[in-house]
Amino acid sequence: ISTVHETLCKLSLEGDHSTPPSACGSQDALNIEMAVKTKSVDEVTIVNVLTNCSNELASASKSALWGHLEMVIWGLLKIPIQYDASELKASMKGLGSHENSLIEMICSRTSRELQEINRVCKEMYKTDLEKDIISDTSGDFHKVMVALAKGKRAEDDSIIDYQLIDQDAWDLYDAGVKREGTDVPKWISIMTVWSVFHLQKVFSMYKSYSPYDVLESIKKEVKGNLENAFLNLVQCIQNKRLYFAYRLYDSVKGKGTQDKVLNRIVVSCGEVDMLKIRSEFKRKYDKSLYYYVQQDTKGSYQKVLLYLCSGDD
Repeated sequence: ISTVHETLCKLSLEGDHSTPPSACGSQDALNIEMAVKTKSVDEVTIVNVLTNCSNELASASKSALWGHLEMVIWGLLKIPIQYDASELKASMKGLGSHENSLIEMICSRTSRELQEINRVCKEMYKTDLEKDIISDTSGDFHKVMVALAKGKRAEDDSIIDYQLIDQDAWDLYDAGVKREGTDVPKWISIMTVWSVFHLQKVFSMYKSYSPYDVLESIKKEVKGNLENAFLNLVQCIQNKRLYFAYRLYDSVKGKGTQDKVLNRIVVSCGEVDMLKIRSEFKRKYDKSLYYYVQQDTKGSYQKVLLYLCSGDD
């Protein structure tokens, strides 16, 4: 809740100075903090604060960027696992799923996080994440998502089994580029079970057998949502912070902003991770994430995002 408190105070300090501070961010933040600390969360107070009490927040919620400011604040009010569960639920709501959102979240979360998300989904929505994925996806794509959502990936181990690494690298090659057709179940069994550390070594060893790296091989072997899932998964395994830098860049480049992607990553990544993601972003794209957010957003929504970006590089 301290992040919400600081964010709302930030809006007050940098907003319309003709409005007394007691009527803006500082008092609103305290009201929200008290509402959240009550035995049963005082949702009425929270809604009143976000939509009525603060002129800055109310006007931004109603007019600036179609309520994206309000979406960010609501996201900050949830604990990370609750936020992930609600975003996953939203990605599978209605006709068809928002596959890119589903893929990003399932591929980028650790096994422990996915296990917690499964637990919270049952508590919040009385539903099973695996069953939701099954009902909303199909084919091999559905098999990858379900295998990952179970949260059964091995934890990273300091012991390096070079024989197993070599065997898995060969099996990936043998199940794909080496043969006609792709043994997708074999790829799934290797990429969703072994630890991140092990798979990083496997992907490196893979180049000893294949004329293409793993990402190039995926593009040659499979298409559609399955291709997208495998590409996102491998990128997360290779360098998760660089992966998020890719996703953030895609959300702010060119005309229009993919606000849902931008909001989700900025809200869900902690301060430490955001510093490292920022570093990868600047290294990859020369200009900072802060710069792109400044170019693509405005008003209080922009102020909140810039604050959550933890500064410029």
